[in-house]
Amino acid sequence: MTFRAMHRPFNPFVLANAWDAGSAKMLQALGAQAIATSSAAQAFTLGRPDGGTISRDEALAHAQDLIAAVGIPVSGDFENGFGDAPDTCAETVRLSAEIGLAGICIEDIAFPAGTPYDPKLAAERIKAAAAAARAAPQDFFLVARADGIMTGHYDITEAIARIQAFEAAGADGVYVPLPKTMDDLTRICASVSIPVNALAAGPFARYTLSDFAKAGVARVSLGSALARVTHHAIHDAAAAIFGDGTFIPLSHGMAGDAVDALLTAQKR
Repeated sequence: MTFRAMHRPFNPFVLANAWDAGSAKMLQALGAQAIATSSAAQAFTLGRPDGGTISRDEALAHAQDLIAAVGIPVSGDFENGFGDAPDTCAETVRLSAEIGLAGICIEDIAFPAGTPYDPKLAAERIKAAAAAARAAPQDFFLVARADGIMTGHYDITEAIARIQAFEAAGADGVYVPLPKTMDDLTRICASVSIPVNALAAGPFARYTLSDFAKAGVARVSLGSALARVTHHAIHDAAAAIFGDGTFIPLSHGMAGDAVDALLTAQKR
């Protein structure tokens, strides 16, 4: 099945965000149909905080590592397209297609300020990116993100207006991370005729894939949530080691041969 064909409203797949070749291989071996990068998780691996701290060259090189590691589609979490101008977003799409990515997300937040772009500019950026996606030599799935609810800069009414503008601008899918409620997510899905991505993180981690399906979601991504689970394990183990002088948390690790089996599983 192609990456585009995986996006079926009311029948979502999980887009599993990885942060290195090893995590990507494990996720594929455990059943992932597609992999995505995570800008936050990649930043963590480089010892940087989330939010505009990764360059386009770094993101592309990282994506190439994941593409080489797995035999399933890889999508890029490419923040704001690595620049404010519509032409920069278009160039990011062209470069992404050249390295073999199946698609990317572009959000409507400017860095380093962390504030949303003016709605008109936000739509112009997606229009330019969509034109580049249509000109790519292979099918390329462009998702436009409206991040203002998550960042606290605008409400659901504004988010819906933005994703409707993104659909009109040519986006293949849209994404409003962490709306206030599942009812709001259902409303978001009903407001557009293209696939909607949802984020399984924070309060939405308590829902099942079936719950997301009922809301009309076509794709559920993990963002940096899985990487943060790993960091939580590091934190708790290190707190015991350096705080109490105990090593008990280390006894809960996955067996080496089990990890090896996942890392050496055949690519699909």
